[in-house]
Amino acid sequence: MPNDDALIELSNVRKEFGDVTAVDGIDLTIKRGEFFSLVGPSGCGKTTTLRMISGFESPTGGAVLLDGTDMTSVPPEARDTNLVFQHLSLFPHMTVHDNVAYGLKKSGVDEVTRDERVTEYLDLVDLGGFGDRKPDELSGGQQQRVALARALVNRPSLLLLDEPLSSLDRKLRKMMQVELRKIHEKTQGAFFYVTHDQEVAMTLSDRLAVMNDGHIEQVGTPEEIYREPASPFVADFIGDTNLFEGTASIEAGDTVVHLGDDGDVAISVETPAEGSVTVSIRPEEFSLAENGDGLFEAEVVERYFQGDQTNYVVEPHGADIDELTIVIQGRNTPVDPGERASFDVNEGAPVVFERSSA
Repeated sequence: MPNDDALIELSNVRKEFGDVTAVDGIDLTIKRGEFFSLVGPSGCGKTTTLRMISGFESPTGGAVLLDGTDMTSVPPEARDTNLVFQHLSLFPHMTVHDNVAYGLKKSGVDEVTRDERVTEYLDLVDLGGFGDRKPDELSGGQQQRVALARALVNRPSLLLLDEPLSSLDRKLRKMMQVELRKIHEKTQGAFFYVTHDQEVAMTLSDRLAVMNDGHIEQVGTPEEIYREPASPFVADFIGDTNLFEGTASIEAGDTVVHLGDDGDVAISVETPAEGSVTVSIRPEEFSLAENGDGLFEAEVVERYFQGDQTNYVVEPHGADIDELTIVIQGRNTPVDPGERASFDVNEGAPVVFERSSA
């Protein structure tokens, strides 16, 4: 039965380059009108996936469907998609107006309609009045917006974005994230954003997929993936976390995990589990214990003040656990490096993954 909400469907899609499998049988659905991000480390297969959707690469196996139609043998120019590259490739000898109009002119759209459409989309990206300028007269953020207008002016069903913000500095990148969300909300089209930057993906996306070594590890909303990661890889890649090895057992009806080889630190968890486990605890899920009566005692190795929070790197005392990162929110009494403090873990915070015996 067709999925009426689906704009793009990848069904068991594979891509092999000789002996190398870049994408290993993934299934993925992008809904109409959503901002969807594919995030993962360099070399995981995310750009190859984008290129198969756009038509610049052909799958070795499986199918790419656009609006229910198999696109496997359809060339890029015949697909109702458009692509913003990491390197913007604006024509330096053309004005902003002519850069944006280029695709329309190539498609045979008449001059009057072209001019109306270019004006509409330059206004959309807040560049009204910039049409007569050349790209080298614009800032990096303005050039990004010209590239977006050029990609959107043909009104594609799906806009593909291949890390277009990666070359910008941090401040400009954050500004452009806000602009991208505004543009998405105005156009109501589907955006498919590929990035290795998990912060960008979390900020922009309605949903995202985390990719690793050619596989999709998890698909969900940013909050779902952050709060309920499906694997240690996802927990570690999306946001910051502390990963511990431990042994889980049922004690008085509750699941208790003893951390480290000696098991001196024991925490209660909500997930039923027994045997070897990996536990993820986000840095902000720790708190300074009152009266020194916490779950464990640790020596502060480093302290970093960040305005509304203080980041600590601590080394648990008397436990076979590596250094961990703790974030304390608010204006707490600082603990100096070399001093000891007692810490608790917030109830329900630990996420438990069973480890394979293989």
